Amino acid sequence: MDLQFKPIEAKDIEELTPLFAQRPNKTCDSLFLDSFIWRDYYRIRYAISDEKAVQFLMEKDGYYFTAMPMCKEEDLPHYFQEIVDYFNQVLKQPLRIYLADEEAIKYLNLDPEKFEVTEQEDLKDYLYDANKLKTLSGKKLHKKKNHLNSFMKTYEGRYEYRRLCCSDRGDVWRFLDRWWDNKVIAAEFSEQLDYEVNGVHEILKNCSQLYIRMAGIYIDGELEAFTIGTYNELEKMAIIHIEKANPEIRGLYQFINQQFLLNEFPEDMVLVNREDDLGLEGLRKAKMSYYPIDFARKYEVVQKDF
Repeated sequence: MDLQFKPIEAKDIEELTPLFAQRPNKTCDSLFLDSFIWRDYYRIRYAISDEKAVQFLMEKDGYYFTAMPMCKEEDLPHYFQEIVDYFNQVLKQPLRIYLADEEAIKYLNLDPEKFEVTEQEDLKDYLYDANKLKTLSGKKLHKKKNHLNSFMKTYEGRYEYRRLCCSDRGDVWRFLDRWWDNKVIAAEFSEQLDYEVNGVHEILKNCSQLYIRMAGIYIDGELEAFTIGTYNELEKMAIIHIEKANPEIRGLYQFINQQFLLNEFPEDMVLVNREDDLGLEGLRKAKMSYYPIDFARKYEVVQKDF
């Protein structure tokens, strides 16, 4: 096998971006940035095959796993077999895929005698109607609209929505330090959040090279909320990778959520992916309160023997 895996770096975006989002895939993993954010947590490495596909190799807790190949849909069977062969012949172990998207699972229609496919229930991404999130219209979202209106009334003349760039990274770092110091979360997820914050730091160090959209809300000149997203043109879908706000300020989350979509994404966008809830009850309630219209379901694929 001639797959040559190497660590992901910011400069790789030029080479990798055209190979992402080549096929239907509504998960947050369908674009480069998610791999970049979590590259250290999962020790992500990648290889380009035939200049047509991206293969991944990840490691956690002492064992290897991978993701679905990034390639055109019609090429999936070929590159799926390629990564199977790599695991079997080079790593001498059965294939294990995490976060396989539902579209790929359906297209491949894997033989149940050879592969066990299990939905990763807590890792499904929440999908929303873009227009609903931009307008907060309708009875279901009335409370959200009230929170947003309360924020705008309370802080009238004191807040500013601002598109952020590399020169604003000091403001974001200071905000993250405050946010992290005040964060209360279950111990088993603190390491993951730590890596997420580190991922944000890496984005800010390299933002001039990354195709990201980033914005913040300043109140009395102090950054109190910020968000980072990317856009999947094939799916007409915004992906909100990061969204942090001062939880003491009523309506701030609703305001940055809405304004980011209105200001940074195309008018014909139809979907918003706000990622998963990690199985955390509080996060699940928050995401369900915006009434998702669907989920981008993800699966574990394990080769039974080889």
